[in-house]
Amino acid sequence: MQVKASIKKELLAFSRTSKLLIIALVFIGWSIFSPLMIRGVGLLMEALNPIYDEMGMDVSGMTDMLGSASSLGVTSAVSELGGVCLIVMILLINSNAGGEQKKRSIIIPRSSGLRSFSYIFPKFIVYPPIAFVLAVAGAFSAWGISALIFDYNDVTLSGILIGGILAGVSIMFYICLHLTIGTATGKAGLSAALCIVASLLLPNIFAMTGADYMYNPFTLSLIASSAVQPGMLSTTPPEDIIVTALIALGLMVILYFIALFAQNARRIDNSGNEIRL
Repeated sequence: MQVKASIKKELLAFSRTSKLLIIALVFIGWSIFSPLMIRGVGLLMEALNPIYDEMGMDVSGMTDMLGSASSLGVTSAVSELGGVCLIVMILLINSNAGGEQKKRSIIIPRSSGLRSFSYIFPKFIVYPPIAFVLAVAGAFSAWGISALIFDYNDVTLSGILIGGILAGVSIMFYICLHLTIGTATGKAGLSAALCIVASLLLPNIFAMTGADYMYNPFTLSLIASSAVQPGMLSTTPPEDIIVTALIALGLMVILYFIALFAQNARRIDNSGNEIRL
């Protein structure tokens, strides 16, 4: 009963504050906007071709590339799912990722018998799955608009499905990391900053060092972007992709237990004016 009430509380706190609507619009809207922006740049360069010719610059190759294959638009959109969309979601769920502890709104429920399990578990089964569904929906939205605006569609159903799923798992991993750090420390702002920096820097660091993307949950966003490109799935063993996703899911379970352990280990003294941990 307590878990059911906590799940309802998380869902209502997410939907009634319009956060769910905002996040959905960001995921779907940005997934559509990203291919449109690339196609628009291609059309602009095509219109400016005479000017480039006068300057002695041949941009016909780049112009043709920006308007030819839909994989360019889909790759960009899937990449942005783990960039802009993830950042927006991390920031919007701050109050649910430990922010309520700072505002002391958790004191009365705890005093009334709220267990750590009922406090932590609903967060992990509400926010990460929502992020996963929106990521897959965003990937398919990008595929749909790219197929319409580019000259030919070279992205397969299996490619976009795997790319969307991997992007969703990647976002889920960072959301779980945010929930763990935020609820364990009660400092949602610090947790958001750490997770955003990690999502922006770590994949690029691994890419620059030439490290293998496989079996690394921090590079799932890179694998997701590559999965939608033609021929990628034929050169990458499917079992490697599956194992990488399973490692990320396993780490999410571990993060949940870490968050639960941290809550069970904390003892709040409400006798004074300040919260003592």
